[in-house]
Amino acid sequence: MAVKESIRLQKYLAQCGIASRRKAEEYISAGRVKVNGTVVRLAGTTVVEGVDRVQFDNKTVTPETTLFYYLLNKPKGYVTTVSDPQGRPVVTDLIKDCDARLFPVGRLDFDTEGALILTNDGELAQKIQHPSHEVNKTYEAVVYGHPGKARLQQLETGIILDGAKTAPAKVALIKKMSSTSLCRITIHEGKKHQVKNMFKAIGHPVTSLKRTAYGKLSLNKLPLGNARKLSPSDIKKIFL
Repeated sequence: MAVKESIRLQKYLAQCGIASRRKAEEYISAGRVKVNGTVVRLAGTTVVEGVDRVQFDNKTVTPETTLFYYLLNKPKGYVTTVSDPQGRPVVTDLIKDCDARLFPVGRLDFDTEGALILTNDGELAQKIQHPSHEVNKTYEAVVYGHPGKARLQQLETGIILDGAKTAPAKVALIKKMSSTSLCRITIHEGKKHQVKNMFKAIGHPVTSLKRTAYGKLSLNKLPLGNARKLSPSDIKKIFL
């Protein structure tokens, strides 16, 4: 009989559909994970499936056998988490036809709408979010004023935010309105409030923001507040 190998706790949690490995490490550090009844705060702890009892928020978790993938067109007014202590609506509330424990890949701000992937596949979530894969995310931003070519060029070459230079971005001015402009920007980094902070840094703060695509996987005509299941070919588009 084959002996099961031990794996790191954060990887085990990802296989259980709790979150990506990176997010699972945060849960471990916060004391939300127990192994054999004892709180464990070290992400490097190893466990063996079927031997060790792992609990998340006091509920025993086991690896998912069926994996689910959804693309949601997130509306404003939803929190990108699976629960909220303030009682605000969360994005998982919008998935009506799946009983699996889904979680969002990355985040969108409360007042931001658009493309958001939800899954119980922690390994895929890790791959999408890990900087080494440089997954492109495309956004449409309505900004104050009419940014000129020189300002947009700053975003394309990279600007200093919080002491570090941003990676080059693809930026285009789509439309000028009376006092605002619609811009499209594609980045592969995922720092908090990055798009908002980038436009603010060039003097054109964002008034509304929508993510339209991960790689070549776009919302197309998916209605706001709706979600659709993703096929294997859809998932491949994320990395194109």
